[in-house]
Amino acid sequence: MRFIVAGVVALSAALSWSGAAVAQESSNRVQASTDWSVFVESNPKECWAVSAPKETVNTRDGNVVSVRRGDILLFVFYRPGEGVNGQLAFTGGYPFAGGSTVELDVDGTKYALFTEGEWAWAAKPEDDATIVAAMKKGSSATLVARSGRGTVTTDKFSLSGFTAAVTEAENRCK
Repeated sequence: MRFIVAGVVALSAALSWSGAAVAQESSNRVQASTDWSVFVESNPKECWAVSAPKETVNTRDGNVVSVRRGDILLFVFYRPGEGVNGQLAFTGGYPFAGGSTVELDVDGTKYALFTEGEWAWAAKPEDDATIVAAMKKGSSATLVARSGRGTVTTDKFSLSGFTAAVTEAENRCK
């Protein structure tokens, strides 16, 4: 299992659907860069850039459906004490179908993320680096996944502010 930041539960209330608004109960946001925010924790030291989708569409059997989902967030994590340096992670707000992958499309280039429970990651750090580099050059990232109930979800994230947020998170965790 890949690393998941301990503060994610507290963070989930901190982002609105627009991706940049922060609720009053969050005290660890250190920067907002357009559609991305940067959070820092000190014990253990960890930093992350995160955004919520600009658009979500849920379909079943080709028809748009209304479903209840938890927080939908796309992250890039840094945790120097664990050797985590630019790890991409996605939570879709529901348990993914067992054995499924999430398709990440960055401006037409597609990547497969493996799933475990409600989380999806790149297979290895080299893949994280390739994807993050593509996202720095891109304008949008779309993630398509399938729930255990057969719903196909499509979540579109803006990459406006991504490079600044990831750079800030990385610099704060050096």
